[in-house]
Amino acid sequence: QVQLVESGGGLVQAGGSLRLSCAASGRTFSSLTVGWFRQAPGKEREFAASMGRFSVTTYYADSVKGRFTISREKNTVYLQMSSLKPEDTAVYYCAADVNYFGRNYQQYNYWGQGTQVTVSS
Repeated sequence: QVQLVESGGGLVQAGGSLRLSCAASGRTFSSLTVGWFRQAPGKEREFAASMGRFSVTTYYADSVKGRFTISREKNTVYLQMSSLKPEDTAVYYCAADVNYFGRNYQQYNYWGQGTQVTVSS
C-alpha cells in the first residue's frame, strides 16, 4: 500500500512562491507516476502537473505552464510554484499510480490528504 503526505501549503501574496512536497511510503516513489491536482471551493478537481516513472516525462496544465515545476528527489515529489495568482488558490493534492500520469484524476489510485494554498491579491 502506498501512503502519500503533502506539506508546504500556506498563505502567500500574489507574485510569491511556494514549494509543495509529497512524501511517499510503502513503495519506491521512482517506480510510480505522480500527479498534482487542485480543487477550489465549488469546482471540480483539476490537473496541474504530472510526471512519469523515473522522472522521464512531465506534463503541465496550460494555466500553470512556465510557473510551476514538478520534480522528484528520492521518495519525495515537489511542486515548485512561482508567480502565484489568486486563481491558484485551492487545496492541492498529490496522486500516484503504477502507470497512468495523465490529466484524469479518476485514473490515479493513490491520494494524499491535500494541502491548502491561498494566494491573496
